[in-house]
Amino acid sequence: QVQLVESGGGLVQAGGSLRLSCASSGITFSIYNMGWYRQAPGKQRELVARITRDGITNYADSVKGRSTISRDNVKNTVFLQMNSLKPEDTAVYYCNAGFLRDNEYWGQGTQVTVSS
Repeated sequence: QVQLVESGGGLVQAGGSLRLSCASSGITFSIYNMGWYRQAPGKQRELVARITRDGITNYADSVKGRSTISRDNVKNTVFLQMNSLKPEDTAVYYCNAGFLRDNEYWGQGTQVTVSS
């Protein structure tokens, strides 16, 4: 059974930082591309950051320079460090694991709320 369990969300003031974690089980983590997505109320889910199995990263323009995605293939965990948080970063953040076309999994999400 595949599980992606996010943690680290919460309430933070604008300008603060959070580190999200996503612990995986049931997959061969090292071969999966991993990503963080977010969905704000009334908006579509959007990509925040992605890291390939080879460690190549890419970021949404909205978080570039403020966020860092990383992975630990020993702990089967992907992280998202977010700094200089803004109220518009408020959303539910979801972890995603993908391998080829037919292997894709989502976590249950963790709420991030940034107060002004």
